Amino acid sequence: MTFLGISGMQYSGQSLANSRIFLAEDSNVFTSMIGTRLKELFGIEVEICRNFEELQLAYDQSSEPVTLAISNINLPGAEHGEALEYLIDLSIPTIVFTGTFHEDTRDKLLSKDIVDYILKDNVFAVEMLAESVCRFLTNHRHHVLIVDDSPTARALLSSRLKRYNFRVSLAESGAKALEILKKNPDIGLLVTDYNMPDIDGFELTRRIRSVRGSHELRIIGVSSSSNRLLSARFLKAGGNDFMLRPFIDEEFYCRVNQNLDTLVQIRSMQAKLKETAAVKSVA
Repeated sequence: MTFLGISGMQYSGQSLANSRIFLAEDSNVFTSMIGTRLKELFGIEVEICRNFEELQLAYDQSSEPVTLAISNINLPGAEHGEALEYLIDLSIPTIVFTGTFHEDTRDKLLSKDIVDYILKDNVFAVEMLAESVCRFLTNHRHHVLIVDDSPTARALLSSRLKRYNFRVSLAESGAKALEILKKNPDIGLLVTDYNMPDIDGFELTRRIRSVRGSHELRIIGVSSSSNRLLSARFLKAGGNDFMLRPFIDEEFYCRVNQNLDTLVQIRSMQAKLKETAAVKSVA
């Protein structure tokens, strides 16, 4: 199975049909469109809950864990966001699918540690939702290493990545990062601070690039400095991307996705080239 999303993300692999997904939505149009699309793409049969009571019953009547919820902000019987609060209190990862949005709404949603929010404001909304679902269900395949000497910064980045279902490792120094990378060749993305006491982000990147190329490991640098030359220096050292703090959640997640998508595409191309070479050698 292959899924080419709005962003160009390509997913292929085992079926996701065993995922249990709640769809808390009272619109017949959207429940039909979403249910049909997720079934068509991933073999997933969503459990539709058209009001707050149905949502509670769906959870109470089965002990099977819920993988993910897709929820409108307001539902019949929960006109003030109670359904979303209910899902969050149950620690169910949730994607909000809503037609009501402004900056205050965004801030409130992200403060609840939702997975993502999708707006019902364009013809591609359902496709964007399907891509968000696909990413969440497959992000566990990606191992990310965060390198920062600040415990607060490490915790913040870790919580953001774990919210999106990534596997995360932490390093408090450049030396520790090199040690972890050596033991975990499956790490595909490294997010590193620039200003660290033992090995700064530039030197760490240079040392990594001496043994692992961009086709094996993507590197994103971050810094709180206002010096915009850091970006150019980091990229010249072998980094793939650079972000200045403070950055917003959506930007960070998009940058992470873009780098991992590139890595997946490179690996796919390499696999095809090896397959072609093997066929030619046999012939």
